Amino acid sequence: MLPFWIALQFLSSLPIRLPGMPQPEELGRSLLFYPLVGLLFGVLLWLLDAVLAGTPLLLHAALLLSAWVLLSGGLHLDGLADSADAWLGGFGDRERTLNIMKDPRSGPIAVVTLVLVLLLKFAALVALIEQQQGVALLLAPLIGRASLLGLFLCTPYVRAGGLGQALADHLPPLAGRQVLGLSVLACLLLGGYSGLWVVLLAVLLFFWLRQLMIRRLGGTTGDTAGALLELLETAVLLVMVLL
Repeated sequence: MLPFWIALQFLSSLPIRLPGMPQPEELGRSLLFYPLVGLLFGVLLWLLDAVLAGTPLLLHAALLLSAWVLLSGGLHLDGLADSADAWLGGFGDRERTLNIMKDPRSGPIAVVTLVLVLLLKFAALVALIEQQQGVALLLAPLIGRASLLGLFLCTPYVRAGGLGQALADHLPPLAGRQVLGLSVLACLLLGGYSGLWVVLLAVLLFFWLRQLMIRRLGGTTGDTAGALLELLETAVLLVMVLL
């Protein structure tokens, strides 16, 4: 179960302590547990949603969103911010784009992107609470983290060395595809007809964003992976409002 604890430590702000430095093979296998971590996040958010029942609507949504961000430690929002800055400031140049992603400072485009994404998530949560669509809280984190597994399965990692390279090099492909299949099944069982539409939209958006990464960078980075997750989560929430 060490790969699960590695995944949980990396993807969350929960106080997880590992017994030592993981081996590269264990890092690669940890990707197999990303969808399970997403489902765990969803269950925690769903329980919090139940606890907050009766709370004023806007406060209810704000607390849910705050818990969501705190649970992940803002990790993927940071990737989204870096990607937004780099995509505009890179002017289509691969090396310039990669260099901007390394810069820890956030420019105005990063700030605007974060505000818009969080605003969309907040508005969607308000609508979903009104519609009593708590299943969206299960589907969005699950699909978002399953997308990371899918990304590393089919997309080159463009930065040599580091955690991302270990994940990409040591991910068991057959097991990865099986876990993705189970993740799709879980979405269908949880969401029914809505789950089917959400999965179809997520797949289309996934491949469109992946194609943008391939065209600009030749693959993915940790930042673009985080951006992918945040955008897919937001899209899932918005689609669940409209279904």
